[in-house]
Amino acid sequence: MTTSEGIEKRTNMRNVFATSLIAGGAAGTFVDIALFPLDTLKTRLQSAQGFLKTGGFTGLYKGIGPVIIGSAPTAALFFLTYEEIKTILKPRISTDYYAPLHMGAAAISEMVACLLRVPVEVMKQRRQAQVRDKKFDFKLLYRGYWSTVSRDMPFSIVQFPLWEYFKKSYRFYIEREIYPVESAICGAIAGGVSAAVTTPLDVAKTRIMLSNRMLLSSELKILNILHGVYIENGFHGLFAGFGPRVTWITLGGFIFFGVYEEAKVLTHIIFPMLK
Repeated sequence: MTTSEGIEKRTNMRNVFATSLIAGGAAGTFVDIALFPLDTLKTRLQSAQGFLKTGGFTGLYKGIGPVIIGSAPTAALFFLTYEEIKTILKPRISTDYYAPLHMGAAAISEMVACLLRVPVEVMKQRRQAQVRDKKFDFKLLYRGYWSTVSRDMPFSIVQFPLWEYFKKSYRFYIEREIYPVESAICGAIAGGVSAAVTTPLDVAKTRIMLSNRMLLSSELKILNILHGVYIENGFHGLFAGFGPRVTWITLGGFIFFGVYEEAKVLTHIIFPMLK
């Protein structure tokens, strides 16, 4: 590798880092704040206490505080990891392996992002469902880490390869680069499909995060929670909050990927001007 090639490679890596940080953070914050009421409705529908007892249609912005603080760094961390993995590995593998690459990158990125996402989710959901802790235990902050990873990894393993596939197929069909709004539509469809198939995992994650802090970890295993939900509410209970979740993530996917792509375009324009 020549000196100029090395400099160009380092510059590209810095651009990927900055773009992921800015675009991912902006997209995550915009979506989480704009669609927060739908997320609150979904959480209350999935809670063991029931929809009305946890607030019904009132106070739909309860729990927005942790989201405002944690949304940007969580989304930025995800996209930073995702784009870095793609940038490093794509030149080294055949195009035939791009789909597994996207799946693997998304899975690893979710595990990393959940280090920030889970504490935010715990605080947010307990406030959404009006769960009042007389004495807050910091151990609660990571209650539901593995259930969140178990939900988000399958979600992203479905969503991101679908998003990349839709973009590639549409790009081939129209024979040009796609616009941010077209990428957003691809993201919305991919998100809706992913949300639908992972709803039972989301139900389990919500129940675990809202559970009494005195419960043992052995009582909070995903399969045990899902079995309990099924016994209590039948098959329908496993898909509690299905409508708000799919609507929220479909709309969120459109906004998220649209803002992300627009921010990427802007950063690619701005960075050369700053040199």
